[in-house]
Amino acid sequence: MLRFLFRRSLGAVAILLIISAVTFFLFYAIPRNPALLACGKVCTPDQLAIVERNLGIDQPVPVQYWEYMVGIFAGRDFAAGPCPAPCLGFSFADNRPVLDTILDRLPTTVSLTLGGAVVFLVLGLGLGMLAAWRRGTLLDKVMSSTSLVLSSMQIYFLGPLALALFVYQTQLLPQPQYVPLTEDPLGWLKGLLLPWLVLSTIFTANYTRMARATLIEQLQEEHVRTARAKGMSRPTVFFRYAWRGSLIPIVTIIGVDMGSLFGGAMVTEYTFALPGLGRLAVDSVTKSNLPMLMGVMLFAALMIVVFNIIVDAAYALIDPRVRLS
Repeated sequence: MLRFLFRRSLGAVAILLIISAVTFFLFYAIPRNPALLACGKVCTPDQLAIVERNLGIDQPVPVQYWEYMVGIFAGRDFAAGPCPAPCLGFSFADNRPVLDTILDRLPTTVSLTLGGAVVFLVLGLGLGMLAAWRRGTLLDKVMSSTSLVLSSMQIYFLGPLALALFVYQTQLLPQPQYVPLTEDPLGWLKGLLLPWLVLSTIFTANYTRMARATLIEQLQEEHVRTARAKGMSRPTVFFRYAWRGSLIPIVTIIGVDMGSLFGGAMVTEYTFALPGLGRLAVDSVTKSNLPMLMGVMLFAALMIVVFNIIVDAAYALIDPRVRLS
């Protein structure tokens, strides 16, 4: 098991290096000098050169990338001050350490992502089990049709619609906001409930259909039919044999969907005006703020990679054959 996780971790490091390099070099395709934003409205060539040197962007691009990667592990010295490892640089916009800004915004995005995952797993798998249990009934047909419709929806459509219906019209839910969990757990729950529901809607619909299909397929397997022929009760056959077998393809796809969920969380933040990494990434692009953009991208990639390693570990526990691959 440890060898299996070690191989996955090496692959994760390679992925992070590729993402950092692509993001860094694509930034310089933007036809705007970020030093102009920090230099002010009246900026002479000499002043611009000083600003570029202070921001650390006066060197060739490969040298800048090398210094950036070294700074993550060893720290760097900037005109704004020393930057201890892990150093992601200083923001071009306000000279604040990038890592501090990201850590301030990270709890919002993590809360959205993990909360949305819990909602879609509980609802999606639960409804899928119910549909498979009542296969062929009216309930099964209604649930299958509804999940098909909901799976085609988009967050930027569902978000404003949910706000208008549940907040402004009926006032069933409060205005979405982020309250730190440690300060007010109930306020944290109320403020993120609507974003969780919107974020998880598409995933819930997909997992309902997936759980139903895999369970029905497992019920036709040889070992399940044998258990039923031996006189085992329907709940025992359903939950002990069919349900466990259906988990393998479901767990496999969770790793992929966690990346999509994280991206959806960023869109959800912008839809509900929540102060997370999504809004920070958009602001970084519009302001050509390379250190902030790099920091957000690396953090996002790191979270997705960690999610996938956790899913790989769970998959290996469910199916030991995976450890040998």
